[in-house]
Amino acid sequence: MKILKNAGSFTILTPIPELRAQLLRIERAGRTCYQSEKKKITKETAVKFFRMLLKRGHDSVIEHSNMVVRFDNLSRGFTHEQVRHRLTAISQESTRYVDYAKEGEGPDLEKFQLKCIVPPHLNENEKVLLKDGRVMSMVEMFAEIETFYRGLRKAGWVPQDARQILPIGIKSQIVISTNFREWRHIFKMRTSKYAHWEIRRVMCNLVDYLKPILSPVFDDFVEAGVDNNGLRYFEKKEDFF
Repeated sequence: MKILKNAGSFTILTPIPELRAQLLRIERAGRTCYQSEKKKITKETAVKFFRMLLKRGHDSVIEHSNMVVRFDNLSRGFTHEQVRHRLTAISQESTRYVDYAKEGEGPDLEKFQLKCIVPPHLNENEKVLLKDGRVMSMVEMFAEIETFYRGLRKAGWVPQDARQILPIGIKSQIVISTNFREWRHIFKMRTSKYAHWEIRRVMCNLVDYLKPILSPVFDDFVEAGVDNNGLRYFEKKEDFF
C-alpha cells in the first residue's frame, strides 16, 4: 500500500495556443449579437470584449469555448464531487476494468500496492482507538483494506467484484472537458473556503496556472486567505471588471 500526501495534479490537454485563440472566437460570436463586427478582431480586442461580457453578465457568449483537463493522483472522493458538474464531458478511471493487482505483464497478487490519498493537514500515522479494542492509524486501515482486496482477488474474484471493498481514498484519474463559463462555475464552487480540501487545493493551483496564460477569463478569482488547516482558498470578486 502506498500513501500519497499532498497529491493531486493536472494536465491541460487543450493546446495553449488553441485556448488563447478561443478568445477571438468568443468576440466574433458575441459581436453577432450586437451586429458590431466593424474592425479586425485581435488578441487585444478580444480581451477587452471578454471583460465587457463579464461586466454585463452576458455569460452565454463565453460558452463558445472548450478546455480539456486531466486530473491525476486524486481520490474517488475528488471524482465523486467533480462528476456532479453535469455540464461537462467526463472520462474517468474505471474500478471495474482497472486491475489494481496488475503490475507489468500481469497480476501479481503478492506484490501489488494500492495507492491511497490522505489529508495533508492531518497525521495519517496517528493512532485511534476502535470499538473492538484495536488501535490503528489511517495508514494501517488502508493496509488492511489492501489485504482484503488481495484476499478477494486470490480467491478468484474479478476486479469489478473485488472493487466493492476499495476505499473512497483510492487513487483515481479523470478527464474533464467543458466551456469557459462552466469552468468559471467550477472554480467558484471548488476554490471556495467551503470546498473540500482535496478538490480546492487542485482547483486553486489550476486557476493560478491559467490566469497568466488565459487572461482575462479567470482574473476575477483572487486568493482570499487560508482556512483553519492552513489551506488556501479563493473568492470570485463580483465587481472586478
